[in-house]
Amino acid sequence: MSNQLEKVKELIDLRAKARIGGGEKAIEKQHAKGKYTARERIAQLLDEGSFEEIDMFVEHRCTNFGQEKKHFLGDGVVTGYGTIDGRLVYVFAQDFTVFGGSLSETMAQKICKVMDMAMKMGAPVIGINDSGGARIQEGVNALAGYSEIFQRNILASGVIPQISGIFGPCAGGAVYSPALTDFTLMTEGTSYMFLTGPKVVKTVTGEDVTQEDLGGASVHASRSGVTHFTASTEEEGLQTIRRLLSYLPQNNLEEPPLITCNDPIDRLEDSLNEIIPDSPNKPYDMYEVIAAIVDNGEFLEVQKDYAKNIIVGFARFNGQSVGVVANQPKYLAGVLDCNSSRKGARFVRFCDAFNIPLVTLVDVPGFLPGTGQEYNAVILHGAKLLYAYGEATVPKVTVTLRKSYGGSHIVMSCKQLRGDMNYAWPTAEIAVMGGAGAVEVLYAKEAKEAADPAAYLAEKEAEYNKLFSNPYNAAKYGYIDDVIEPRNTRFRVIRALQQLQTKKQINPAKKHGNIPL
Repeated sequence: MSNQLEKVKELIDLRAKARIGGGEKAIEKQHAKGKYTARERIAQLLDEGSFEEIDMFVEHRCTNFGQEKKHFLGDGVVTGYGTIDGRLVYVFAQDFTVFGGSLSETMAQKICKVMDMAMKMGAPVIGINDSGGARIQEGVNALAGYSEIFQRNILASGVIPQISGIFGPCAGGAVYSPALTDFTLMTEGTSYMFLTGPKVVKTVTGEDVTQEDLGGASVHASRSGVTHFTASTEEEGLQTIRRLLSYLPQNNLEEPPLITCNDPIDRLEDSLNEIIPDSPNKPYDMYEVIAAIVDNGEFLEVQKDYAKNIIVGFARFNGQSVGVVANQPKYLAGVLDCNSSRKGARFVRFCDAFNIPLVTLVDVPGFLPGTGQEYNAVILHGAKLLYAYGEATVPKVTVTLRKSYGGSHIVMSCKQLRGDMNYAWPTAEIAVMGGAGAVEVLYAKEAKEAADPAAYLAEKEAEYNKLFSNPYNAAKYGYIDDVIEPRNTRFRVIRALQQLQTKKQINPAKKHGNIPL
């Protein structure tokens, strides 16, 4: 065999060695937990045959605690680039079969390299996390590695889409990278996220808690809002990431992809003319409205189990990607509170950063009252949503379906927060407050003196409702651009979005604003 052939054979052998990560036994262990390996995950995530791996031969440089005797090619993370639906993406996937996927200085350098490439090329970056945390043997070098990654997450924020898939443990400092990215997905039963584990919690607070109850997918999907999506299998999780990217542009200088739409733009939805109940206290399901007006009823909801009084997610109108924000009267009557305000604000700011128009469907009776909300700074959280809408320069189309009262009217993309097209259904009630509350303030003195205070207030409430429980008062001042027939909503929204395609609006020059946090 010639010298050259020997060298080629050596390369092929080294590649084969790198591809088995921590070895067959470790791979079997990973599979036994119902988890795929890093390379298997990348193969499912990317278009077939599109993955180009880089840094396959990187090894750690640690000599402490006998580490110099243990070396694996690739050092616990698989990095590179490929395509999703033919569009370039960068990816890194931690390999739990190598040192439990723990982060070393060299692993961090590999991750930082693909993040730098993603920024240079203006393409999304997807991180698949499955790691026992920092590699303790490397001490402060591992911590420095995390910090290098976080700094890149921060600089990439609002420039390229960043998506984190949590497909195993993600604990301690490691949780901050997903927290800094745009979207996080967790797998049910096999992933968890927390800053301090059950043992530390027990030592410090005396609480007995399992990993699942402390930081499992269901906890972060419903209670903390840390994760935006959950998946029952890894396949489903990877498909969700692919689907999410189909709504997003490659970077902040591009428009989202436009797809051919086979759903007629003038499709009338007669059911919407009757969806609003006669009683103002009766709910209806906002999901039915969304499904009726978007292309083919397709809606990718974000954070669906968290703060259910507001609905956010991606849809298309005539093939154009939009962000939908909608109050949900079926849950807590659709009121705004701390959590729903935060959820809405973060989504609005993401859409604005990536040139995705906003369609807002309003039915909001107000903010949730009580000490629980006030002590948790509902003022600041509500101000986040207000700030997000007011700051956003993307096309904004607002449709008020029913209630829109007081402060909650303002924060839901009203005209004065630079709403471009503000429509209302004939059932819209745009006022400072509902009739019953208003007359108690306006006629308190007279009611006391009336022979029958209840009857007097009921009469005044009917008068107030006649004056204000309709959209025409706001339309009279131009705060509503048009009152539209509900069944025609899809067509009117699409026409508004078409008109707004050339919108140009620039905020005052500044380093950055100071959003109430």
